[in-house]
Amino acid sequence: MIKTQSTSLKGEALYNKIRHDFIGLDTEYLLANGKKTRRVYFDSTASTLMMGPALRTAEQFLKHYSNTHSEMHFGAKISTQTYNWVHQKVLDFVKADSKEYTCFFTGSGVTSGMNRMARVFGQIRPDKNIILISIMEHHSNDLPHRKHGGQVVHIPLDTHDSNLGCVNLQLLEKYLSQYKEKVSYVSVTGISNVTGIFNPMNKIASLAHKYGTHVIVDAAQMASHAPIKMSGHNDSSHDIDSLIFSGHKTYAPGSPGVVIARKSILSATDPDEVGGGMVDRVYENSYVVKSKFPDREEAGTPNILGAIILGASIEILDQIGMDYILKKDLAMTNELMAKMIGIPDMVIYGDTDTVTCPRAASISFNIVNMDHGLVAAILNDYYNIAVRNECFCAHPYVEKMLEQTHANQIKGIKNLDNPWHIEPWMGMVRVSLGLYNTREDLNYFANALNDIVNKKDWFKNKYKINENGEYIHVEFRFSGEDYFNLSSIVEEEIKR
Repeated sequence: MIKTQSTSLKGEALYNKIRHDFIGLDTEYLLANGKKTRRVYFDSTASTLMMGPALRTAEQFLKHYSNTHSEMHFGAKISTQTYNWVHQKVLDFVKADSKEYTCFFTGSGVTSGMNRMARVFGQIRPDKNIILISIMEHHSNDLPHRKHGGQVVHIPLDTHDSNLGCVNLQLLEKYLSQYKEKVSYVSVTGISNVTGIFNPMNKIASLAHKYGTHVIVDAAQMASHAPIKMSGHNDSSHDIDSLIFSGHKTYAPGSPGVVIARKSILSATDPDEVGGGMVDRVYENSYVVKSKFPDREEAGTPNILGAIILGASIEILDQIGMDYILKKDLAMTNELMAKMIGIPDMVIYGDTDTVTCPRAASISFNIVNMDHGLVAAILNDYYNIAVRNECFCAHPYVEKMLEQTHANQIKGIKNLDNPWHIEPWMGMVRVSLGLYNTREDLNYFANALNDIVNKKDWFKNKYKINENGEYIHVEFRFSGEDYFNLSSIVEEEIKR
């Protein structure tokens, strides 16, 4: 058993210390205006920066590194015991009872875990071919169900003032009642990767269980922004059957995807992957799969180092307290929303009433008469603000919001036979926050947006569109090799 030593700092004190300790916060780039400034990282929904203590913990672990699945030498003991500790830490982090749930690591994000669970339900419930998901889902919580589960039916969202909000619980229940015995499971995101809008996942679980089905939660965005309680509710119908999140969105780049699921569900089918570590015995013509979790779900040598980084990161998040992190996150998101709403020509997508429809971390927007790609390029080239644009791997959701807001603009060009990536109208700009973002960052971003709105024509003349639909500055050129060249860095390391 790994002993945990409680840090002297917790809550607000630890939050204030950690938020300044991330790798890459001080990175500087030369801009199109000739200035060299620190980047402002607003792309955390895609991937967060590395938490400094997590990286340093990994460096300490590497002094003892060995493969797992053995305790016959000192390094192997340390690796195996620590790797097992991380599994339990994850269960504690999401409040999942270890008697009923297991945690296993897979792939590099939610996608492979979601594929695994879709295959599991497809095998154990072959007579049920309807999967209910929301329209706001990332492709990783949509396409696996189409591939392995059967027919995907999208649950509509609440609408307030014609803006899309969270999952409509009344319509969800209507669909559950309508399809009855045909529903294999419900799968929803905890927090939208496009708008940051919350879904009431435990209420959704209760409805699913009322109609005799299961629920999966895509917690890719939720794990680093809000507390999660999978089990232990007074009403057990609120418990979650399976939850999946991404280490690289939880301040631990390079770490694996995480699946937490009921052992009873996984035990009803064979593991997808076979190989070393997940068998008790292999004979010439057969083999016996382990009954022990999580071993049976983790064939081969795992991403041990990535798991250590993840364990360190969520241990620190736990010490701060996810309730406190959510409180700060909501305050920052609300403040940014208010600043953006006050800027002329700003179009913000999804319900903007954060009282009836809370948001965390992400806001997607467009500026009137400016393509999303142009705005993202300007923010990068002139302000060193890192954002993301296009459809964020959530095409149906983005398209529905664009159609709702820009119906007249899109009419007549929507069905043109063009690849999506060269349809300039098809997308948004997304600003997304992490623990490290400050109020100064918010002010700087809002000022940049005001500048862009006030100088639209000037900025437009600075760019052209290439054959891939990308906005390229007519004069300024950026070369990544000026800042990071793998071969050169290796050569310098060799010379040391």
